[in-house]
Amino acid sequence: MRFARVDAEGLQRLIARVAALVLLLATASCSRSATGESEFAHWATVNGHRLYYEVRGDGPPIVLLHAGGGNIVQTFAAQLAPFSAHHRVIALEQMGQGHTPEVRGPLTYALMMQDTAALLDQLKVRNAGVVGLSDGAILALMLAVRRPDLVARVVASGANVEPSGLTPEEIEETRSHTGNTDSMDDKLGRLWLDSPKPDEISFDLLKKIQQPVLVMSGDEDAVSLDHTRRIFRALPHAQLWVLPDTGHNTFAQRPEAVNSAILSFLDGK
Repeated sequence: MRFARVDAEGLQRLIARVAALVLLLATASCSRSATGESEFAHWATVNGHRLYYEVRGDGPPIVLLHAGGGNIVQTFAAQLAPFSAHHRVIALEQMGQGHTPEVRGPLTYALMMQDTAALLDQLKVRNAGVVGLSDGAILALMLAVRRPDLVARVVASGANVEPSGLTPEEIEETRSHTGNTDSMDDKLGRLWLDSPKPDEISFDLLKKIQQPVLVMSGDEDAVSLDHTRRIFRALPHAQLWVLPDTGHNTFAQRPEAVNSAILSFLDGK
């Protein structure tokens, strides 16, 4: 499941968990203005367009990269407060997603990674813990390959390095809802069906990553477990964590488990 659309099975799982998330989302929304921007909101200009980001807390940097079609709060409502208690948390919203305006032309992982790196350069961030879900996890791995100066450790949940890494059900669901328009939903659908490209990320490129990586997955993830295991095996310094009875959205579904484990990993414990 990506955030742009939810299939029937995924909807049933979400309904079962929605009560636990209402309080988290309500708390996050209380700190937002009438425009929907957080009190922590900032804007930057990267690669010729505006990009929205938020900064919370002080300490070693953590960069949060949201799932495709989502935004900061949808992906990380349960992580923002605990992560920023002892870290400087930088969370951004990619082109055409969340508050960040859409950019003309196709949506690619390469462009989003370049935007992310440009923002971190502007903020003079180095050696950050980079935490990503789904598309955000792909971008985190791409950053670790191309800009190792920015990345100290990576947490990648629900990443795929080839379109075929998605389950057949996820591929069929995405294909059935993707057209040829210039709408953001269709751009996202085409991105997921056709990418990542081999020159963006691949199993061979993963072998170049020297930073420690925590590879995460739900046992009911939209990315096949076999593909996730291949990612884990390709990385030189990796740990694998498959969460039981969990879907693609690990951070929202299992915050009580993931928060302390991720913070311990990022702090090198």
